[in-house]
Amino acid sequence: MLIAPHTLSAATALCRAACGLLAVAVLGMNSPAFALQPAAPALAPAPGNVDLATSRVYVFVGKTGLGHNHAVIGNLQAGTIQLDAADRAGFLVFDMRTFTADTTDARKVLGLEGETDPGTQKQVNANMLGPEVLDVARHPTATLEIRSALRSPRAGAAGKTPYDLTGTFTLHGVARPVTIPIEAEVVGGIIRLQGGFAVKQTDYGMKPYAKFGGVVGVADELKIYGDIRLVAGPSGAAVPAQRP
Repeated sequence: MLIAPHTLSAATALCRAACGLLAVAVLGMNSPAFALQPAAPALAPAPGNVDLATSRVYVFVGKTGLGHNHAVIGNLQAGTIQLDAADRAGFLVFDMRTFTADTTDARKVLGLEGETDPGTQKQVNANMLGPEVLDVARHPTATLEIRSALRSPRAGAAGKTPYDLTGTFTLHGVARPVTIPIEAEVVGGIIRLQGGFAVKQTDYGMKPYAKFGGVVGVADELKIYGDIRLVAGPSGAAVPAQRP
């Protein structure tokens, strides 16, 4: 378990050690052990660093049988991306403890109608974060280690530049190679990146939730979308920043 809106605040991006939850896309450290390290110093708002206050990750979870589609929203714990880098282009760390299902914002962004009552939402979150699925107690972060962030030959939308992020996505303690198509645009003093990719829960050692013999459940595939805001350089470019 890398599309969505939001605005940038020039807040200092804080990098904390993990002790808690999620699993996704859109991306990070070399080892899950990073989640157990002591708190790292804060990343200054240097060009290329992710603005944690305004960046978000969304996950679409489809239904099986008589189940329901779900929309999940979560935060990043740390990250930096250097566009146009052919090697060591950056990383993203997903704070799985913050992932929440079926909020009004998440459902709107992912195009799901209606709202989920608090009782159902609580149960969905318990199932999602619990030991049978994300098991956030044991896997508090998911990471994307970005090897390269190069421009793509495919056409982009007006005013946007297409890129491909190539690297390794680690979720639930399992690492797999991924290529994530994104689009970048400069908005004021930020670079906004939007894109997404799909993963299968079973590929990452997770069991899709089901009950009543599979009559009610969720799909194996998770669609992960990112709406990531980067601090831009003077020319609008994201330049190398130091890993925490």
